[in-house]
Amino acid sequence: MPNSQIRIYTQKQQGEEWLRRYRGYLPVFACVLGFTETGLIPGISAAGRTPEDRKYTACADAEFLYYGPEHKAQYPLPPLAAGASPVLISRAVFESLKIPVHLFNAGLPQSPAVPVIDLGGASAKCLSAGAAMEITIVHHLFKQGLLWGERLAASIQQGYLIVGECVVGGTTTALAILTGLGIEATGKVNSSHPVCNHAQKWALVQAGLEKINLQSQSQNSIDPLQLVAAVGDPMQVVVAGMAIAASRSCGVMLAGGTQMLAVYALIRAIVQAYALSWQPEAVVVGTTRWVAEDPTGATVDLALNLGKSSLTQSAGIPPLLATHLSFADSRYPQLRAYEQGFVKEGMGAGAACIAAHLSQDWQQHELLAAIEAQLERLSTALN
Repeated sequence: MPNSQIRIYTQKQQGEEWLRRYRGYLPVFACVLGFTETGLIPGISAAGRTPEDRKYTACADAEFLYYGPEHKAQYPLPPLAAGASPVLISRAVFESLKIPVHLFNAGLPQSPAVPVIDLGGASAKCLSAGAAMEITIVHHLFKQGLLWGERLAASIQQGYLIVGECVVGGTTTALAILTGLGIEATGKVNSSHPVCNHAQKWALVQAGLEKINLQSQSQNSIDPLQLVAAVGDPMQVVVAGMAIAASRSCGVMLAGGTQMLAVYALIRAIVQAYALSWQPEAVVVGTTRWVAEDPTGATVDLALNLGKSSLTQSAGIPPLLATHLSFADSRYPQLRAYEQGFVKEGMGAGAACIAAHLSQDWQQHELLAAIEAQLERLSTALN
């Protein structure tokens, strides 16, 4: 019987089978941190109030996830226009359930002040130039993803792997990848703003794709790794590699909304282009209700459109799951802001809640209490 706290929006049967298979088991969490200079464009993202703040968002989130609210942070959580970082949600669950956390630096401008596995990547330039990363870096990061996916899966006896991300500006690079793969994604992606800045994102994506002249190639001949090098970010290929390798021996939940749907589309294109084996039925996408039901995006439509690309011969629609966590009754305005569309997801927040529902049968009140306790501890520590 599926948990009433988890809703399945696409591929219902496959989603239900996945939930049944992993009920009662704890996951291992891997979070891939990356950076794109796209995130520094004024107004592109609300994950940090200013472009300068946004340079350090991934470092701050990683530090909070690893050490918790009492730790004196080298990179404190950046101020947001409204709301509180979704890392509070992830930390609340992972700390309570003692879920192992592995942090990966796929390419940040500076090293986080936490134990992190450095993958030898590099930050991406703004995608609008059509030359975001060196192709050699992309190949290297993809291999690292495959390697670590296999390693992490080997440590999992009966559970599953959650792969999360933190990339400011990542929904814009996601739009670029989806569009480059021939998937209709315009006006469908999410953002950290209460009303998605679709026009701004689309202008950047068009500029980037025009530079690489995708129009002159048939969509079937695009090398997906070349596409990432042109308009992507370092997180995308690492997560794709991890999911491909891990799916061969355990369940995988891609933790996020738009960005993980783009990664899923990328996986489909990569396994086809490079004739790699994987287990698609082992992979689901897990997010929050605020993403799945975002009135200014169209996440479910986007997931369904993954099945319509010429690049994926088999229907490439993943089960899209979301936690039904609500902050409507929270005593904290920073959390109630989620219900107004400020902040929606990040650092595996939605997947963390799904894991709490699945393994401990946590209900709404238990999740809310654990998350509010994190916020309370953070407020006390800051005063």
